[in-house]
Amino acid sequence: MASAAIALAVANSAWAPAYFQALETHVGPLSLLHWINDALMALFFLLVGLEIKREMIGGELSTWRRRALPGLAAAGGMAVPALVYLAFAADSAVHARGWAIPAATDIAFALGVLALLGSRAPASLKVFLAALAIMDDLGAVLIIAVFYTSGLAVPMLGGAALCVAALFALNRFKVGALWPYLLLGLPLWYFVHASGVHATIAGVLLAVFIPLEQPNEAGHEHSPLHRLEHALAPWVGFVVTPIFGFANAGVSFEGLTLQSLAHPVTLGVAAGLFFGKQIGVFLASWLAVVLGLASRPPGAGWLQLYGVSLICGVGFTMSLFIGMLAFPPERELMDETKIGVLVGSLASALAGAIVLMLAKVERRNDASGANT
Repeated sequence: MASAAIALAVANSAWAPAYFQALETHVGPLSLLHWINDALMALFFLLVGLEIKREMIGGELSTWRRRALPGLAAAGGMAVPALVYLAFAADSAVHARGWAIPAATDIAFALGVLALLGSRAPASLKVFLAALAIMDDLGAVLIIAVFYTSGLAVPMLGGAALCVAALFALNRFKVGALWPYLLLGLPLWYFVHASGVHATIAGVLLAVFIPLEQPNEAGHEHSPLHRLEHALAPWVGFVVTPIFGFANAGVSFEGLTLQSLAHPVTLGVAAGLFFGKQIGVFLASWLAVVLGLASRPPGAGWLQLYGVSLICGVGFTMSLFIGMLAFPPERELMDETKIGVLVGSLASALAGAIVLMLAKVERRNDASGANT
């Protein structure tokens, strides 16, 4: 968030021309912005893929019972924001391409808000939010692969398929060293990028084949997946994500008017994140519990669950990323997208924090009333 704030400050200062020109500077075949969004973000998606695999095989999403509540909540939290967006921005086919922008929750920032609240948010809510965001990320990856892919190059897809086959062989023969997988990840990224599928999908594909079990050892603590996840986490958290935020959140407010704030894309993204997310996540969670498909997180009341549903509207990194795919940077619609993401995410974070703080007070009042 700090890097996004700095980007906004620079984009509206005397350094703005240098900022935008630097992002457009070509380094080899790609501009600096494309290297950040296509190559650097592949590391982000590699980490996302590792987290999804770990949780699906041996974590909070390892059984259908555990997947039910976060899975249904994630589905509601993707469908309703998309519908809310289209209610504002279905006026043209170009605007409608951004339907998936408010469908994504930013797991790092959402969990960060809960962390700042400390004991006001029960541990079960943090587990629920993490599981929901991971399922949400899986949905976002599928959306990117299916809906934001065009002009496929079959020979390059063939090259990517050969890399995937080689990765499968490494996994099948239980190769425990990381370097063969990472070495194959380089040509995999190239082929996926050249095929027309977005290059970051290569990160997820690579994660699928990183072994979760260490050969000849019990437990997963020292598995290749855990070693790579622990090595990547600080780089993604403190380097990749801030650089992405700095490169993509910069929007000039010069000439900004009420008319531009009322643009269908701006309203659709902001309303989708703030209203769509809380309605979709909370309604799906409520239905799952009422219908007996899942149980409410232990120690969490309905008001606290609603507060977390609000926080799910923080869609910073993934929303900006999908916006970049829906509206390429050369289009002015990216500015409207950025404003909508910033407004919707900030409103969701603040409202969610307030509700959770009120929920803590409410629980104390209930307890004191019971004692009386």
